[in-house]
Amino acid sequence: QVQLVESGGGLVQAGGSLRLSCAASGRTFSSSTMGWFRQAPGKEREFVAAITRSGAKTRYADSVQGRFTISRDNAKNTVYLQMNSLKAEDTAIYYCAAESNGIIIVTTPGRYDYWGQGTQVTVSS
Repeated sequence: QVQLVESGGGLVQAGGSLRLSCAASGRTFSSSTMGWFRQAPGKEREFVAAITRSGAKTRYADSVQGRFTISRDNAKNTVYLQMNSLKAEDTAIYYCAAESNGIIIVTTPGRYDYWGQGTQVTVSS
């Protein structure tokens, strides 16, 4: 039922910034924990950031702490990932995902119920 569509990816230089958006369909968006994950070629999908349904709790991977910010606008059914001070190692396909419970932070990909198609982020050095 839930459809997620990421946008905002592209090619940026190291040290630059990029903001990803994930638009969700349906009325269940406001009840879901939303997460961002990324996957580089030949590597496993890894957790990046998550936010609970109310936005009261957020969690970040150590590798992006202090550089990335996750936020949500439930009125617009959209979750964002602001990425600053980008590094070459941030290059990956970025996916947004929804976890239906919505009350806790979830960092394991298998716990999420819905996934977007992904958007490519490439950081040149």
